[in-house]
Amino acid sequence: MKKTLSATKLVLVILFSGVIIVSSNIRTMAQSPSPRPASRRVHLVLPELPPGPPPGGRIRGGAKRGSCPKVEPDLTALVPFTQTDSNVVNVWGLTTMERPTIWIYVPYTKSSGYPAEFVVLNEESNPVYQTAISLPDVPGVMGVSVGAMASPLAIGKRYRWFFNISCNPQTSNSPIYVEGVVHRITPNRAIAQQLQIGEPKQQIAIYANNGIWYDALTTLANLRQQNPQDAQLQTEWKDLLEAINLGDIAQKPLVSNPR
Repeated sequence: MKKTLSATKLVLVILFSGVIIVSSNIRTMAQSPSPRPASRRVHLVLPELPPGPPPGGRIRGGAKRGSCPKVEPDLTALVPFTQTDSNVVNVWGLTTMERPTIWIYVPYTKSSGYPAEFVVLNEESNPVYQTAISLPDVPGVMGVSVGAMASPLAIGKRYRWFFNISCNPQTSNSPIYVEGVVHRITPNRAIAQQLQIGEPKQQIAIYANNGIWYDALTTLANLRQQNPQDAQLQTEWKDLLEAINLGDIAQKPLVSNPR
């Protein structure tokens, strides 16, 4: 009888110990922080230059003697560019948008009173859009869009844009300017489906992975303006600009267009 009681006590002790261990494990799991999701990095894949004449362009608008005050960095277009062995610079990118936005670092401010202008030409060099632009209140990156009054950009066509600042409009000095090409495309069915179901943060990666520069940067800029404290968006912005060798612009603030 004593042996039976001893055996029963031993079983109860083992079971009770097991409950304690299991309970302790549950508490430990509940208190342990969930693993943080892996950091999302945007990978930019740029397409080859389009067929036909080289796009050309101007990525920086530096001051010249007798024109604008010297600043650092210069007026800069946030657009991919390549430079050939003969020092020919090509500034261009793709868009799916009817009226895309060009992002530009503007070092001069509204208080200067300098007139600025945004011009878009078609393949025949005829203006399709032209408007005066008010400079920002502080130096920074500003978006300049093809206006609603302009006809939508045609699919498969290249358009040349200019952003000019005239620091001495009363003289014969030429304005400083940046210049590039935007080429509107239609994404294939697979990309279109991904964009349709993707959230804006996912769309940034889809655009970048498929070389659709203007849309990737515009989507990211809009998200940054809506979420200025989002460190991940700031990192993606830095990654994109460093991918096109414009890391010196990555920390400049986004500013609104007063126009």
